[in-house]
Amino acid sequence: MLEIAKLKTKKISDLQKIAEEIGLKNFKDLKKTDLIYQIIDQAASKKDSTLKDIPDEKKLTKVLKPNSSRFSSNKNEKIIKKNTDKHNKKLEVNHNRDNRNKYREPDFEFDGFVEAEGVLEIMGEGYGFLRSSDYNYLSSPDDVYVSQSQIRLFGLKTGDTVLGFVRPPKEGEKYFPLIKIEKLNGLDPKIVRDRVSFQHLTPLFPEEKFNIAEKQSTISTRIIDLFSPIGKGQRGMIVSQPKTGKTMLLKEIANAIAANHPEVYQLILLIDERPEEVTDMQRNVDGEVVASTFDEPADRHVRVANIVLEKAKRLVECGHDVVILLDSITRLARAYNTVQPASGKILSGGVDANALHKPKRFFGAARKIENGGSLSIIATALTETGSKMDEVIFEEFKGTGNMELQLDRRISNRRIFPAIDLVSSSTRRDDLLLDENTIQRMWVMRKYLADMNPVEAMEFINDRFRKTTSNEEFLISMNS
Repeated sequence: MLEIAKLKTKKISDLQKIAEEIGLKNFKDLKKTDLIYQIIDQAASKKDSTLKDIPDEKKLTKVLKPNSSRFSSNKNEKIIKKNTDKHNKKLEVNHNRDNRNKYREPDFEFDGFVEAEGVLEIMGEGYGFLRSSDYNYLSSPDDVYVSQSQIRLFGLKTGDTVLGFVRPPKEGEKYFPLIKIEKLNGLDPKIVRDRVSFQHLTPLFPEEKFNIAEKQSTISTRIIDLFSPIGKGQRGMIVSQPKTGKTMLLKEIANAIAANHPEVYQLILLIDERPEEVTDMQRNVDGEVVASTFDEPADRHVRVANIVLEKAKRLVECGHDVVILLDSITRLARAYNTVQPASGKILSGGVDANALHKPKRFFGAARKIENGGSLSIIATALTETGSKMDEVIFEEFKGTGNMELQLDRRISNRRIFPAIDLVSSSTRRDDLLLDENTIQRMWVMRKYLADMNPVEAMEFINDRFRKTTSNEEFLISMNS
């Protein structure tokens, strides 16, 4: 190895001189590495190695002594061949290793750390865990332990989205511990530390409208954009009887918002829904889907809803625009009613007097923040299900939203979709969302539709919208 290493340090001109001295032929066009191999092969084929002429170098093998009487020429040849084969094998191994190091350099040094992201849930004892969205933010093997000192140092709260580095658990540890925080809700942790708490932020009426009538728009989203516009910070409710197309409407709204407003973070929260609808929503909606199906217990529905709301609040505190599409608020209220400790005061339908406080707090969190982000919640509410409890829940939420979309079973029975009752659907303070010309034309349209029944009104509007490609074209066509 010593001789080979020294040959590698020499210039190619010196190597060519050595090759000429030992009688090597056709070496002028050889590369340096190939030339070294040829020199060693040529030297090994001779009884007297010419490598002894190389300055500051040892002989290829110390056992080669032509004048020694102890070894015969045959034995010398065997020893030379054996040593040369060993050197050649080592050369090939080293050559491959050099090429591997040359062409397959690592792109990133992990330094023993692994990056992880999750939503923080703080326990009663002060420490917390990063929950994974793959498990709907519930306890799972992927949870990352967050120490009490880190929570105090960075001012972390339940619902914070934390991106950081973890290390493998040591002996006796169950979870991967978080050792360094890189991002907090998409921002630098030093900036987030000074944020204002959500309950101290100033709520305003929505002023910026979601443009759901442009990219990936449908007839449904175009009608909603004119009759019940949705703004950033809207608290909207879609009121419908069963099987009137509310889930499809929710899906179309979600896709339209995702296509036209990539800056908005969307959360689709499905409570007490059918498993096949959850899969359909995950595959066809561009947004984060968090679900708790009807075969899960009520306390799981409540935990999932709480962590989603906390996550949305933390994002809004950091200036982000968030949209929660909830299906449905009626079933969420039922779940809260099930887990609520009995207060002794029962309303009609079996609803506990204190059970509706938390679902109201969930729905009431939607707001536009002054000089900040916004939290929009579009929830569906069931009516005429035959359950007295559902009627009581709807009555409690009636009037709490600032946007209402009424769906009518009579329209859907005629297979007219969307089955929207246009006269009953509206948005409070829509003058802040629509321009003056649009408002004037919509007033005229509403006066015209008020004399029709809901089915006739929807048929008329559906026909007009199909003949036009945009809402601007529809408003201009009203003159004819």
